[in-house]
Amino acid sequence: MLELYGQTFSSRLLLGTALYPSPAIMADAIKAARSEIVTVSLRRETAGGKTGGQFWSLIQSIGVRVLPNTAGCHSVKEAVTTAQMAREVFATNWIKLEVIGNHDTLQPDVFGLVEAARILSEDGFEVFPYTTDDLVVAERLLEAGCKLLMPWCAPIGSARGPQNADALRSLRGHFPDVPLIVDAGIGRPSHAAAVMELGYDAVLLNTAVAKSGDPVAMAGAFAKAVKAGREAFLAGPLEPRDMAVPSTPVIGMAAFS
Repeated sequence: MLELYGQTFSSRLLLGTALYPSPAIMADAIKAARSEIVTVSLRRETAGGKTGGQFWSLIQSIGVRVLPNTAGCHSVKEAVTTAQMAREVFATNWIKLEVIGNHDTLQPDVFGLVEAARILSEDGFEVFPYTTDDLVVAERLLEAGCKLLMPWCAPIGSARGPQNADALRSLRGHFPDVPLIVDAGIGRPSHAAAVMELGYDAVLLNTAVAKSGDPVAMAGAFAKAVKAGREAFLAGPLEPRDMAVPSTPVIGMAAFS
């Protein structure tokens, strides 16, 4: 079971709700992925008018836990204000905290992220920080009150997969008891399986499903990949070796003269 801020979940795949061809396809994809947590942008909810209300009703009808996010925020003040508004709209203390520092890579502003995380944690929020794979930043976020970390494996929407597996592995090793969720950059089910094999607790993705040729089928594929990666980690995968090792013994083989 996946435990996040005292709540337990069966699924280790979290889905975003943006970019789908239609609300119906989004709903079917969430069901196919068997996700129990979905991220929702406050900007979409407040800017949608009647459409936004219908969207919120659809999310509620699926019966999933909502994780509001501060997507698009580029300052501490903007992120904190958005989080406070999201708590009122969605009636939850959960918040996926994003403070973007670079317009091209959408890399987090880690200085602003730590500051905003501290402010929100002191205000009673349960913060899901979108961060880099930097160990020092991770430590600062935990000190600020975060109980889990959400490092990227590549820029948002890039579909590159793990760019620095060693850094992700190092994070897992340094924080064995902290829930770690890979967020951003995953493009294929094999990428999800790879990070789960490193011992990560869950995967959050959006674009790889929503913008695929068949979002519903892709959501199902990701669900299987996440499950397989987790089971492989628990089973103890064979580590890479520098040389060949025969699987068949050579002792006792017939000798020919």
